[in-house]
Amino acid sequence: MTQPDVTAFFDEATNTISYVARDPAGHSCAIIDSVLDFDYASGRTDTRSADAIIAFVRQHGLTVDWLLESHVHADHLSAAPYIQQAVGGKIGIGERITEVQDTFGKVFNEGTEFQRDGSQFDRLFREGDSFHIGQMRGDVLHTPGHTPACLTYVIGDAAFVGDTLFMPDFGTARCDFPGGSSETLFRSIQKILSLPDETRIFVGHDYKAPGRDSYAWETTVGAQKASNIHVAAGTSAEEFVQMRDARDATLAMPRLIIPSLQVNMRAGQMPPADAQGDVFLKVPVNKL
Repeated sequence: MTQPDVTAFFDEATNTISYVARDPAGHSCAIIDSVLDFDYASGRTDTRSADAIIAFVRQHGLTVDWLLESHVHADHLSAAPYIQQAVGGKIGIGERITEVQDTFGKVFNEGTEFQRDGSQFDRLFREGDSFHIGQMRGDVLHTPGHTPACLTYVIGDAAFVGDTLFMPDFGTARCDFPGGSSETLFRSIQKILSLPDETRIFVGHDYKAPGRDSYAWETTVGAQKASNIHVAAGTSAEEFVQMRDARDATLAMPRLIIPSLQVNMRAGQMPPADAQGDVFLKVPVNKL
């Protein structure tokens, strides 16, 4: 089985891990879940995280085939269009992005000019689709539950799971966003855990579980089955749903959820500028 070369980029401000997955037989790569830095207090963006990935791509002479989004993130803004402009690549996400766009188009009162058909993205993936990074094949698993459009990208012996699973000592994703479902997440996780035990799993976030001194983002299917604190082998769907729903009821909204959703449902683009060229983000009151 192909073993992609995987390089991780950790953004401590949002606890997000972005990845460059490279075809070991060539110079093609995919960039997964990139980050556009955003200071909420000032409303200012910064590109230092994205620039680090761009510099890596250029330093190693890589060709970017894909800019892959595991889902519409609620905790950071995507830098996909900024990176695309610099080094190319097609932006891909799950086809059920249309449901997310419909839901949050209403929350943010976007009006009819906001397209809810996923046309902002270059490719809408569905369960069973495949794609190539150079000569290396990637396969798409639809793994909803955290959001309706969540995907897992299986590239050789590596699975990029987004927010579906975290490190075994931290557990699983929340399911209380619109369109989320703990029952659905449990089924999605079983799909991931049915991959070979040696499959490498790369998670979308890490928060340093209690007792762990350093951040971590790579594990395996076998390790998840053996010791994930929420869904280790033998955990029933009923046990998981009861735990997940109770835990979610205690969680606050992510700090950057309001800007993130407005930008990420547009494939990383800001809302249209006004007549003076200024861009504004909306804050819906009592909607989330």
